[in-house]
Amino acid sequence: MKILSIQVLKGPNIWSVRRRKLIQMRLDLEELEQRPTNKIEGFRERIEKLIPSLYTHRCSPGYEGGFLERVDEGTWMGHVIEHIALEMQTLAGMETGFGRTRETKTSGIYNVVFNYIEEKVGVYAAEASVKIAQALVDGEEYDIETDIMAMKKMRERERFGPSTASIVHEAVSRNIPFIRLNSSSLVQLGYGKNQVRFRATMTDKTSSIAVDLAGNKDETKRILTEQAIPVAKGSTISSLEDLEEALGKIGFPLVFKPLNGNHGKGATINVKTREEAIEAFAYAQKYSHRVIMERFITGHDFRVLVIDNRMVAAAQRVPAHVIGDGINTVQNLIDTENSDPRRGYGHENVLTEITVDRDTLDLFEKRGYTLESIPTEKEIVYLKSTANLSTGGTSIDVTDLVHPQNVFMCERIARVIGLDICGIDIMAENLTELLTENGGVVLEVNAAPGFRMHLAPSEGLPRNVAAPVIDMLYPPGKSARIPIIAVTGTNGKTTTTRLIAHIVKNNGYRVGFTTSDGVYIQNSMLLKGDTTGPMSAEFVLRDPTVEFAVLETARGGILRSGLGFGHCDIAVITNIQEDHLGISDINTLGDLARVKAVVVKSIKNDGWAILNADNKYCVAIGKDVHCNLAYFTMDEKNPVVREHCRKGGIAAVYENGYITIMKGDWKIRIEKVTHIPITFNGTVGFMTQNALAASLATFVWGFKIEDIRLSLETFIPSAAQTPGRMNIFDLKDFKIMVDFAHNPDGLNGIKEFLATLDIKRSTGIISGTGDRRDDDLREVGRISAQMFDDVIICQEKYLRGRTRENIVGLLTEGLKEVKPDIAIQVINESKPAFDYAVKNAEPGSFITMIGDSVNDAVGLVQDYQDKEIGL
Repeated sequence: MKILSIQVLKGPNIWSVRRRKLIQMRLDLEELEQRPTNKIEGFRERIEKLIPSLYTHRCSPGYEGGFLERVDEGTWMGHVIEHIALEMQTLAGMETGFGRTRETKTSGIYNVVFNYIEEKVGVYAAEASVKIAQALVDGEEYDIETDIMAMKKMRERERFGPSTASIVHEAVSRNIPFIRLNSSSLVQLGYGKNQVRFRATMTDKTSSIAVDLAGNKDETKRILTEQAIPVAKGSTISSLEDLEEALGKIGFPLVFKPLNGNHGKGATINVKTREEAIEAFAYAQKYSHRVIMERFITGHDFRVLVIDNRMVAAAQRVPAHVIGDGINTVQNLIDTENSDPRRGYGHENVLTEITVDRDTLDLFEKRGYTLESIPTEKEIVYLKSTANLSTGGTSIDVTDLVHPQNVFMCERIARVIGLDICGIDIMAENLTELLTENGGVVLEVNAAPGFRMHLAPSEGLPRNVAAPVIDMLYPPGKSARIPIIAVTGTNGKTTTTRLIAHIVKNNGYRVGFTTSDGVYIQNSMLLKGDTTGPMSAEFVLRDPTVEFAVLETARGGILRSGLGFGHCDIAVITNIQEDHLGISDINTLGDLARVKAVVVKSIKNDGWAILNADNKYCVAIGKDVHCNLAYFTMDEKNPVVREHCRKGGIAAVYENGYITIMKGDWKIRIEKVTHIPITFNGTVGFMTQNALAASLATFVWGFKIEDIRLSLETFIPSAAQTPGRMNIFDLKDFKIMVDFAHNPDGLNGIKEFLATLDIKRSTGIISGTGDRRDDDLREVGRISAQMFDDVIICQEKYLRGRTRENIVGLLTEGLKEVKPDIAIQVINESKPAFDYAVKNAEPGSFITMIGDSVNDAVGLVQDYQDKEIGL
């Protein structure tokens, strides 16, 4: 077996619109294509022994053991690998369950698809599952536990922490989108101008002054003391002299902790002697030069969580410990405790595995214990000096037991320090009594407090503390989204996108839009190149200035990574024509329609699908939409549109020379086509289609007819407004047109336009693209021969696996098939090809540069134009 490629899908895709995180592995079974599992002796026994939990996989039979039943009957190795990859992730603490394995058009080549939780773990699972399957086929031993542990470690490095994850999950449950902004915990909720950001439990509402105050424990204590809030008596020291002086003032027992510490690092509690104090001071100084030295207060360790100035949870924290039975050693008791299914590696479970570290050994030394000591029955042996969950501690929810005055005090503390999300550490016998009565004190105030102890306490009710965070960030009435119009199809995507963006801008929105030539925010190009994929869409949605997104969405990005957004408000499919067939398992127009339909399936339930009623594949997509539907057509008598409008539907039609909106029996004329510049006085049919699609999309959004009309009239085809789309330059003796048509349908549109012109001689500069089928390249030649008197082939780039000679040969075959005596020049460099064309241009001739045959074609023409007028 051989892995041909692994793709990571991160958005709605051809396999699933709902399951957006999928691995797609292209796998060549090689000789195993002839060996299903029932023809491999002992395969069932070996796989069940190596991964016994595969028994739970139901597969197509629909019951436990169903997958193994399929193995007995005989299934292909791609299907087996799918199930292994899923189960490996489950064993590594990531529940998955969706998978598909489909053979491609090529025998023995399969697409193995399965979902993942963490991207790198999913890729690892894909690669490891193939190795495991091969070992099972060959009857070799395989150490799967090493893979599982590697995946767990990878998961802990890549995944969100519990607090971040809880906020993200709460946001998703409310249909608020999110974007991870780095490899750790920086997250954007919402899109464009409606975004907010947070990191762990700090938000963009969190005051930097408040964080600074909370981080300085000495300053926090001073401020709380001034506000009559009980705190532990103590001092901040930085030298042994300070230590000696403070000992006389505070007395024993003591607590030492770094001034700027967190998670209990560097802390030592219950220090009772001068020698212990010196050692604890030195330990704390490893984390901070200045050290807090406080009176050790007996009682229980509590954490109170205040969000948006309201107490939402309280928990009692208990340091990691074991309880003796008079029989087992401390080490045995730790091992038993770690076998609790609630404990796991890192943050995978409610509780964290207990590890033995310096803190543990120091506690043992003070009590005269070792790991081999045998505690008496019911004796509690503490293993950590602090109660942090990350070191194995446990928590008990006490939210409902907190005295109202203590609630008020904690909410007041959050306001005093100024934190929107505030964790308050309290040492007291309980929280049911006033701290001023039971001697309790506030130990610390924490910015970015962890949520884990409240989300999943060891005892008591779990509290959804992420909910008040989202309530704070997105109060009622505040939207998290911005409008998104997605445009896809074979031809006309870029012009339609630009025209929609032009209409939206003219209605007062700041627009971000993506096209095949770049990403634009309002009128500025920020990224240059083909930016029609998910990364470019995300670029727009991450911009905090964008109020409305118009996203050109090409097939390549959908196949490669999925959509860059979860939902759109409106989706436009301009048409579905022959292009890029034979690539990425897209062999027919039906296959291509399935790719484009992903965009339609992503529309919100109350959104709109804008489809071309003159294209049977678009019409077929329209029969299975879950949202509102509107059609556009060049034929007022189109039966699909007639039936649609008869039922009260909306359509845009070209009738009597006008762009017209039909709504039921009503007609609303927008503008005469001859007054719309991009239609070239109504001579370019495909531009009229683009105008219909853009007008309809903006009409159903809610823009006024007069505003759409004005925008249509002011959208001028030019190198600035529509670069590479029928850009015509009038030179002294001849004309040059640049158009990026690159498939038969686009070329035929250019041919129809040229037929309307009075041209003395028509010259074409053409090229092919190497990843097209042979006959696709010949067809470019055939259509070129029909519209040009002579041709220059400039095959400078886009070889994509072919030789230059092969592409030129196929183009030439097509040219001569239609016009055997056509003059052909082969000049495979842009500037010489352009120079040859203009040098040999006759007065009244028309030069057309097609596709990307010439690098920076518009720039070359503009430079020539400037020289001609003497600039």
